[in-house]
Amino acid sequence: MIEVVVADDQHLVRAGLCSLLDRADDIAVVGEASDGASAVNAVRSLRPDVVLMDIRMPGMDGIEATRHITADPGLRAVRVVVLTTFDTDEHIFDAIRTGAAGFLLKNTAPEELRAAVRTVTGGEALLSPSVTRRVLAAVAADSGSVQPRLLDSLTGREREVLAQVAAGLSNAEIGAVLHLSPATARTYVSRLLAKLGARDRAQLVHIAYESGLVRPGRVSGRGESPRPR
Repeated sequence: MIEVVVADDQHLVRAGLCSLLDRADDIAVVGEASDGASAVNAVRSLRPDVVLMDIRMPGMDGIEATRHITADPGLRAVRVVVLTTFDTDEHIFDAIRTGAAGFLLKNTAPEELRAAVRTVTGGEALLSPSVTRRVLAAVAADSGSVQPRLLDSLTGREREVLAQVAAGLSNAEIGAVLHLSPATARTYVSRLLAKLGARDRAQLVHIAYESGLVRPGRVSGRGESPRPR
């Protein structure tokens, strides 16, 4: 059973999300919060698998609450999905930078919401390839903080896998592109997380752009175009 905490300052929205999630046989809402501070307290108390986190809440907002959760070593297994009506690049990147595992708009279909909870619980990042490339490439280009030495410890094959992770591909899709079994692709992703000290796949995407391995319109430093989805 996947345990979820829902944080949103609007009671009707919160109730609706809880109802949609509770309809799934494998998902249970174990807590609710109406602001960031109470969300952090609920997560520390309940230790859920996933938090659905609104951005704009009174007092501590969702971004700051996410930062508190992801910075707590005792909550490392908790996955935060930022859920908002605001789809600006700034909010998407803020969510990733603070350690969120995913980003969803509130107009997401019910079944997509439930699938998203399952996706992040399984260790996948919840960002579409188009959003991932557009936002992180723009931030990397603007910051000028390319750090190529971040990848010095990686093998050639690990760099290839990282490039595909940055394109938003799942383990099965990475395996198909690089002619690996899904299990082998998963092993490579686990190695990347360990070597690069990343919390999850979303942070691997960030590192791929920050290091210059991936640039706008390209999957890898060799200039290959993204595979059509």
